[in-house]
Amino acid sequence: MPSLTSNLILLTLMLSTASAQVSPAAIDALFSKFENAREPGCAVLVIKDGQAVIWKGYGVADLRTHEKIGPETNFRLASVTKQFTAMAVMLLVHDGKLRYDERLTDIFPGFPAYGKAITVRQMLTHTSGLIDYEDVMAKQSAGIADEKIPQIHDAGVLDLLKQQTSTRFAPGTRWEYSNSGYVLLAMVVAKRSGMSFGDFLRERIFTPAAMMHTLVYEKGKNEVAHRAYGHTLDAGAWRQTDQSSTSATLGDGGVYTSLDDLEKWDRALAEHTLLSAKEMEPALTSATEANGAPLRKLDGSLAPLYGFGWFLDSYRGHRRYWHYGETVGFRTAIERFPNDKLTVIVLANRAEADAPSLAESVVDLYFGKR
Repeated sequence: MPSLTSNLILLTLMLSTASAQVSPAAIDALFSKFENAREPGCAVLVIKDGQAVIWKGYGVADLRTHEKIGPETNFRLASVTKQFTAMAVMLLVHDGKLRYDERLTDIFPGFPAYGKAITVRQMLTHTSGLIDYEDVMAKQSAGIADEKIPQIHDAGVLDLLKQQTSTRFAPGTRWEYSNSGYVLLAMVVAKRSGMSFGDFLRERIFTPAAMMHTLVYEKGKNEVAHRAYGHTLDAGAWRQTDQSSTSATLGDGGVYTSLDDLEKWDRALAEHTLLSAKEMEPALTSATEANGAPLRKLDGSLAPLYGFGWFLDSYRGHRRYWHYGETVGFRTAIERFPNDKLTVIVLANRAEADAPSLAESVVDLYFGKR
């Protein structure tokens, strides 16, 4: 006869299994507004216990062709790209070609003197104080429509930063999100590897992880298959808003990928295919001041916990690694709960979609909060 203890264990397992089962219909209900076959939409992936249990698209990738969004549709990731840039940097550290404590001026000798105080680690954690190049562009192009502003590339960002004379704060003393650091990190990867940033990611990340349809998009150099185009709802009508003046930079937002390949990315992270668990620890450790106190933003508010390309916190008491992306016409989010073996990814090609909130709504179903 089973003991009381074994019965309790069995009951706990049954309850745990039941809580993890979410019907596709419940997911469909959350994404019902995106089901119109003549509107841009989104794609959602849920991975539970190492298996893709929800893998679905809603709406269309391109209003000109009405191609349906599916698991193979490739979206611009925007800032979700940063975790790939961070991984590339970590792989160079693994190779012995780079150190986290190297200074910006060690890598780019012609960089202004203020770069002597900025380390690779600080660029990874948004504690470098580098002025965001988008802010500089906004000031320089005030009053000019974005579509009339030439696209800036990585080298152009470096030139803008060379024109600056200081950082927003002393490096390491504050936290402020800055795309500039990740654009420069892509250039660091190219310089220290001797390869283009896109080629390095393909050879060292995408191919080993079997992400065969993921790429760093560079107009005129490569093409995105099954491409989703970004859109914005304007006065009741959809307008294609796929590219902006800042859409050609690479390390801060240039990766295109799909649910198919992101499922493989999640598996590579879970199985430590690219780096060991020990080597991944810096990426999953939040930045702190030298004395160990929590960092603050310039306005004095408490900074979010951030590692290398990942926000680090808890959601409803569950440990979480996550990031979101926003760029003209696209909204993206990835949420990983390692202790729960749960990952939720939402990719949208419509500007008004709140990808992080949608992802959390899916997570709530799995945590029994809806």
